[in-house]
Amino acid sequence: MTEVRHDWTKEEITDIYYSPLLDLIYRAATIHRENKDYSEVQISSLISIKTGGCPEDCAYCPQAARYNTGVDVHALMPKDEVLAAAQKAKNAGASRLCMGAAWREVRDNRDFDKVIDMVKAVNGLDMEVCCTLGMLTENQAQRLADAGLYAYNHNLDTSEDDYKRIITTRTYDERLKTLENVRKAHISVCSGGIIGLGETNEDRISMLHTLANLPQHPESVPINALVPVKGTPLADQPRVSVWDMVRMIATTKVIMPKSVVRLSAGRTEMTTVEQALCFMAGANSIFAGDKLLTTPNPSFTDDIAMLELLGLKPREAFKNGRPKQKVEETV
Repeated sequence: MTEVRHDWTKEEITDIYYSPLLDLIYRAATIHRENKDYSEVQISSLISIKTGGCPEDCAYCPQAARYNTGVDVHALMPKDEVLAAAQKAKNAGASRLCMGAAWREVRDNRDFDKVIDMVKAVNGLDMEVCCTLGMLTENQAQRLADAGLYAYNHNLDTSEDDYKRIITTRTYDERLKTLENVRKAHISVCSGGIIGLGETNEDRISMLHTLANLPQHPESVPINALVPVKGTPLADQPRVSVWDMVRMIATTKVIMPKSVVRLSAGRTEMTTVEQALCFMAGANSIFAGDKLLTTPNPSFTDDIAMLELLGLKPREAFKNGRPKQKVEETV
């Protein structure tokens, strides 16, 4: 069984990343089969519960208020609409619902109270509930945990050195502090990055180095390919090569063998063959549904057909147990 390490050097990760591609895929695929049921793929659905108007300046994001991207600004969705979307996603095969709000950080107000109610309600559908709401304090993370939140997404996006080129309205340390607060609340951590931002291979390696050397690896590591959006500073970035995606996924699996590697944004530009390579290299989670917040995504029907073709099956909810808080309440 592959050892789980938290003392990776950048040199070690660099050697893995630059190893011959077929060797890298084989190594990652072997580890994948050692540590997870490789025939299972977690299907998650991601909905935007509050869209647009964000004060941040993330260069890739169509929801930033300062960019003219044509995104319609919407206030917080009513709970019944969120529940209807969750039930539809569950009926289509999703075991996790992720709710995203275009906020810089969570504020202790009525909107956050409503999100807490949403978490409780979706939890009642026997689905894993994930949120991505921006920065969190320790107390806010605990409130979400007490409501039954299963996971929290907060991506690092890129390396610490490259970060200021992509985002100037928050710091890398603030990102890491939120992950620390989530971990303290015993919520599952979902944190990865985006490739295709104009970063170097060294930036990709540095980001993975940061994640792999956290005291505990994220349970889920999304690898996103940039979806360029007209009106954002990165609108003219070229499409990421599938070989770059495969390298990132395989390297992630080798250095964080117990983590679920999520094949995230950018799948609409990938063929079934290209996605199959990513599954072979260690990806075992996808977002399904027509949209990822505001960008296009393959439909549930197409994804279920792809999984059947490849001999893969959807993973059931709570495969690794329910949140610690919920277990304690029933003891």
